[in-house]
Amino acid sequence: MNKLIILTGASRGLGLAIARQLVSPECLLICLSRNTAPELRDLAQARGANVLQWAIDLNDGADATAQLTQWLLQLDPTGVASATLINNAGVMPRIGPLEDVSPDDLCSALRVGLEAPMLLTGAFLKITREWLGAGWRGPRKVLNISSGLGRRAMAAQAPYCAAKAGLDHFTRCCSLDEARNPHGAKLVSLAPGVIDTDMQVQLRAGDAAAFPDLQRFVQLKQQGQLSSAQTAADRVLAFLHRPDFGQEPVCDVRD
Repeated sequence: MNKLIILTGASRGLGLAIARQLVSPECLLICLSRNTAPELRDLAQARGANVLQWAIDLNDGADATAQLTQWLLQLDPTGVASATLINNAGVMPRIGPLEDVSPDDLCSALRVGLEAPMLLTGAFLKITREWLGAGWRGPRKVLNISSGLGRRAMAAQAPYCAAKAGLDHFTRCCSLDEARNPHGAKLVSLAPGVIDTDMQVQLRAGDAAAFPDLQRFVQLKQQGQLSSAQTAADRVLAFLHRPDFGQEPVCDVRD
């Protein structure tokens, strides 16, 4: 039996680092990203692992959810040891006051960062609950990759902060729902720490006049306080495997 893991935003940054670690013969890994990663394909071949990469734009969360639903409905759960959904994909639009963010960029930040995770989580919970009705008893987990910016307001970051705050709160709500069900899923919205990824590059390239916290992010890089994507992936996956996963729905990787 294989562990089933569905991962969004797996083609770069933290998502790619997480995916690298998950590639193994014991894991059936489904990656949903705008682009596929040749590195993952090659790694899967080298390790004899089963990795499916779907080129999906999460701006259309309904279409992504329909594809995942159709695939899950065709899967025989008797070959699945556990089922996990990791919502990692996110978008940071132009850095600046809300009035300077284009409608398209604002919609994309909320669709990719909040709407798509909610749609995918709803479908995942519904179908795996149907598996339970058929006698399947594997553990079910949803791990939402959040941010400290979902818990602390920052000027020039309204869309991203709002998406991450929504991610935290919908995780709380779903955790309450699942706690009422026999064999309910465990859900956590996890802040992974400050990571040296393209998003940090984007923050450091901001306009100081529009982004009061610019120097803070410049100093994080200069002072070596950024975790590598690989180190962050280690911590995220260690948290996923903790025996108390889901006891608190909103967490920080440093907890």
